[in-house]
This record gives sequence, C-alpha cells and structure tokens, in this order.
Amino acid sequence: MDDVARPTDPWSALRASTNARIGLGRSGDAMPLKAVLEFQAAHATARDAVHTPLDLDAVEAALQPLSTLRVKSSAPDRPTYLRRPDLGRRLGDEPGPDLDAADKGADVVFVVADGLSATAVQMHAAPLVHACVERLKGFKIAPVVLASQARVALGDDVGERVGATLVAVLIGERPGLSVAESLGVYLTYEPRRGRRDSERNCISNIHGKGGLSYALAADKLVWLIREATRLKLTGVKLKDDVDALAPAAGGALPET
Repeated sequence: MDDVARPTDPWSALRASTNARIGLGRSGDAMPLKAVLEFQAAHATARDAVHTPLDLDAVEAALQPLSTLRVKSSAPDRPTYLRRPDLGRRLGDEPGPDLDAADKGADVVFVVADGLSATAVQMHAAPLVHACVERLKGFKIAPVVLASQARVALGDDVGERVGATLVAVLIGERPGLSVAESLGVYLTYEPRRGRRDSERNCISNIHGKGGLSYALAADKLVWLIREATRLKLTGVKLKDDVDALAPAAGGALPET
C-alpha cells in the first residue's frame, strides 16, 4: 500500500507569528491535554504577577547609584488595592517624609509603581530607568520614587509634591495569558491631582517576549520628554515620531 501523505497543519504558520492560543485542536470533546496544562500554567503565572509583592530592596539595589524614595498609596493592602482602584491613585496620609524634603524643580521624576504586575517591574523597571537617564544629559532628574499599591494617577500626586515638570510612571501592566511581565510607561506634563488620562502619553508592551526593547522604549520616552518640554504639553496633542525612532528598533532586551 502506498504511503498516504499526512495533511499539513493550516494553523502552523499563524501559530509561529503570534503568542495567541489558536488552532489548538481537539481531543474528543475537549482540548488536548497539553493545551489545557499550558493554559492553566499561564493563568497561574498571571495570578502570581498580580499578587506577588514587589521586592523594593532588590529594585532599589538595581537602581544604584540613583537616589530613591519610597511611598505608599492610600490602599493599605493588596486585596483593598484590587477592590478600590481609587485608593491606589492617591498617596496615603503619611507618604514619607523624604518626599517633602526632596529638592524641588526637577525636570523629570521617575515613579516605579507595582501596578498589576510586580513581576514586570521587578524585571524591567531598573534597566529602563538607567537607559532613560543615560539619554537625558542636561535634564535635572529627581530621586526615583518607588511606589507600593500604586495606580498610574499616583504619579500626579508625587509629581506635584516634588514640583517636577514631568512625571514618568513605570508600572506593571495587567497580565495576560500570553505575557504576564509587560511594563508600561505613562508620561504627564505638569502633574497634579485631577489630570485626565487624555493628558498622558503611554508606551506599553515593554517585555522580552516580542515586546519593545529597553533601547527602543527609552528612545521613545526620551523623545516624548524632549517634545513635551518644548511644547509644554503631553497627551492626545503630542504624537511620537515613530519614523524618527526606527533605527533604534533593533535594540535587544538583555538577559533577565
């Protein structure tokens, strides 16, 4: 009997180009066991990214020799933070005496916030801050603020307290089932309480699984900082010049 050629998998080319779960096949009335186990593992990883506390000591050590300060939001613990997003958007009653003592009038203050993925912040925040600071010669940089139980808008409160012209909030993005360690950056000109999301610029998808490299993310952020300083605004009226940043796209994430 002649050998019968096995049909090619029509999904193989698509699966090679995306982390999405497509064309998983079937085993009887269910998915194959391998796909089920991979889904359960990804779900567990995403939950861990949300609930694992940020190791502030390790982040602080990785940021050296940059100066750092620590603050907390009004959310007293992780369960409250997840149930009450509003509490994560403002500083607690005692945010830390060092915040008021910090030199005022910085051009940029970086806020490293745990957000919804401490894993992303643990892996990517310090290298990205260093990459940005290296590109910001001539700018006055405030001590890096490490924020616990924090949402994006907490940066407005911090920026206003230290009197910075711009605040850049590096925060763990909501984990998905393909990537649980994605970092986002939100830039706001003249931060103060009450700023709207439309007044910010966002750079997202910074991670090592096909996301933005540190080099490209830093180039984008520094370009936005320079333009925001020149135009005195951020948000929907400030568009990043992607074509001008294209040569940096080849920068790879270092091993983590």
